[in-house]
Amino acid sequence: MSDATASASPQVDPRGLRFAAGVTAVLLALTLILGNPWILAVQTLVFAIGTAFGVQASPYGQFFKRVVRPRLGPPKELEDAAPPRFAQLVGLIFAIVGLIGYLSGAVVLGVVATGFALVAAFVNASVGLCLGCEAFLLIQRIRTPSTATN
Repeated sequence: MSDATASASPQVDPRGLRFAAGVTAVLLALTLILGNPWILAVQTLVFAIGTAFGVQASPYGQFFKRVVRPRLGPPKELEDAAPPRFAQLVGLIFAIVGLIGYLSGAVVLGVVATGFALVAAFVNASVGLCLGCEAFLLIQRIRTPSTATN
């Protein structure tokens, strides 16, 4: 058993995170192109599942685990699941705001919120930089007192 799998914190395959971000980016782009809030509603549900149960339990995580990952082989490394779960929460918030915008007639709000989520998903899918994960780590650094002395 590797150090990553022996860890007390749940671990995830980073390739699965990028796969899920790619699917998310496609759905969010379709929402914007078609102006269809029901596509955003589906993505909102996926974000809610990822937030509540972890990214590996989301529909995209399950599809990756059962269909894609067996074709790729084992990952070279695993990542802590907490930052991506927080990123799902951030995505959920943007998706809810977007849905509120679209469904209330404040379409500009819907487009802007969906656009922000799309940018984050696209960056994650294309270059592997999870903005929500980075925010999580920044919050952790701020909350944890420094042990360094001057």
